Amino acid sequence: MKDFLRKLEFPAFIKDSRLTAAVVIILALSFLGSIVAMIMNPLFGLAMVVIFILTVVCIVYGAYILAGNANNFAVSLSYRIKRSEQEAMIKMPLGILLYDKDRQIQWVNPYLQLYLKDDDLIGHTIKSVDPDLDKLIDDSLKAKTAENQVVNWDNHQFEMVVQDNLGVIYLLDITRYAKIEQKYNNELLAVGQIFIDNYDELSETMHDQELTTTSSYVQNTLSDYAKKYHAYLKRIDEDHFLLLLHTQDLTQMEQDKFSVLDKLRLETSRNNTPLTLSIGISYGSSLITELADQAQSNLDLALGRGGDQVVLSQPGSAAKFYGGKSNPMEKRTRVRARMVSQAISELFKDADRVFVVGHANPDMDSVGSGIGVVKIARLHDVKANFVLDVNKTNYDVGRLVAKMQQTQDDQEMFISPEAALESLTDKSMLVMVDHSKYSITYSKELYDRLRNRIIVIDHHRRGEEFPENPMLTYVEPYASSACELVTEMVEYQQPNSGQRVLTDIEATAMLAGITVDSREFSLRTGTRTFDAASYLRSIGASSVGVSELLKEDIDSFLQRTRLVSSLKMIGPEMAVLCGDDNKIVDPIITAQAADTALDLENVEASFAITRRAKDMIGISARSMGDINVQVIMEKLGGGGHLSNAATQIKNVTVQEALEKLLDAVDTYEKENE
Repeated sequence: MKDFLRKLEFPAFIKDSRLTAAVVIILALSFLGSIVAMIMNPLFGLAMVVIFILTVVCIVYGAYILAGNANNFAVSLSYRIKRSEQEAMIKMPLGILLYDKDRQIQWVNPYLQLYLKDDDLIGHTIKSVDPDLDKLIDDSLKAKTAENQVVNWDNHQFEMVVQDNLGVIYLLDITRYAKIEQKYNNELLAVGQIFIDNYDELSETMHDQELTTTSSYVQNTLSDYAKKYHAYLKRIDEDHFLLLLHTQDLTQMEQDKFSVLDKLRLETSRNNTPLTLSIGISYGSSLITELADQAQSNLDLALGRGGDQVVLSQPGSAAKFYGGKSNPMEKRTRVRARMVSQAISELFKDADRVFVVGHANPDMDSVGSGIGVVKIARLHDVKANFVLDVNKTNYDVGRLVAKMQQTQDDQEMFISPEAALESLTDKSMLVMVDHSKYSITYSKELYDRLRNRIIVIDHHRRGEEFPENPMLTYVEPYASSACELVTEMVEYQQPNSGQRVLTDIEATAMLAGITVDSREFSLRTGTRTFDAASYLRSIGASSVGVSELLKEDIDSFLQRTRLVSSLKMIGPEMAVLCGDDNKIVDPIITAQAADTALDLENVEASFAITRRAKDMIGISARSMGDINVQVIMEKLGGGGHLSNAATQIKNVTVQEALEKLLDAVDTYEKENE
């Protein structure tokens, strides 16, 4: 009876109140029908009672059968689930390993056993069985991430989860899917644009036959290089090519360091027709339009940095630079200088106020070029000022400010950053001179307020950190200084009769800027540099005045001398100068010390490391031209010229900055072996 009642216990999933109510109603109606029949006819009523009893018996028996079948189904289903779990744990492509607190293996499922290739695992430590797997576990625990980690182990890729509190490792082999993903990434399209930097200049001096020969050589060289890496090359202009290739082939080009740059430059130089290439390549996107736009931006960046280099990047990611080993070639035409001079004049006419700003700690080149831009703006009756706190300047700039005030030539030339912020309007304009990195501009607040109305005039190689939509850009890395560029612009201005663009002291300041940045006309000078200096002399600049402006005070001289006395050689023809870690040194003195080191025998490049602020170390780098210090400084987050560069590093000591510099120099030497 107990067994019968136990079997009548229904599983929870079929215990439904609606089903019970239906059975009760049927029994109640049958019982009620029997009573009615008994009243009407006893014989018929007796038959109805018999039928009622049979109905009850059938319902009870049916319930018994249903309960038994339900219980059998539940038991069978439970068994099948447990069996499938066991089969899955044993046979599914998921490796499972259990270990104790000493990392001794307690159990391994057969799938993972195939990778471990050892039948006797239980009781052994993971490290003794497979050191690589043990290291992966350590790395995973150190990462402290809740996400599944993708690891490489035993020539396979796995998705690994380590639950150290439970002593369990799960390894899912995703090699097949990783190969599919890798194949997809490898076959993504990369778009490149190739530009011959100085084709127009050289073609003007060549005969038709020489030009045809040179053009054919360039075409064949680039075609052979493209064929080597399975790329498609199409010439779309005399000096412009389109390049299409897969990402996997682009990776091989990167490993080759884009040797076509050096090959073309060296071979054409031997024929006295030196040609260089600028290449912009974009990859990593499935949108052709996005790749094309990014490739054009990269080409513009390569040209803005002086050419003879490759700029490579994904949309939205940091760019990588290759090449840039040669000095930018001086342009042989003044057409662009004249066009920029005219364009900037038109832009000034639409502004109600012009603010000119240099870089932080402005030097003579920054201030001199800024004065020139201010005077150009004032020629067009536009109120203009150079943004400078005259109470916080370097000794040479302070001397210039004092002389201008003594001769009453300042004419409200300088304005403090606070006053500039108070007086600007929506029609005001900002001109950045001698820099294009907004992070080092003299007044970041002023830049933020006028970021949509900016003009850039600079002679440093353009970097990634550049104003987004400048109204006018004049970046010429071949120039010796920003003062040289502005002087050429001044030449094309047309003042009214009897009106002077620059006074004597202003012209002298601009000549001093050229003198400082060209290291007294010994570095980065071309014919345009001497032409600019000659023009400034013709309108009143004084060489004696330049000498007076650039005179050092005794304290600065002694600081520079102490810095030079710390000189040590860090490699063949490379020297480093280190200041005291607890003493702040003026950036101008640091740069002068690096320049002085180049005067010593067997020193082709010098690096001066000093503290600029409590939390910042500055490095000034100089070179005679054979060593590209700009590339070295870029590895440390800075930039500049091939022979004149710098960087700033926060929250390090002088010794730590020296170690970073040594690592960058080692990397540079390996790349140029």
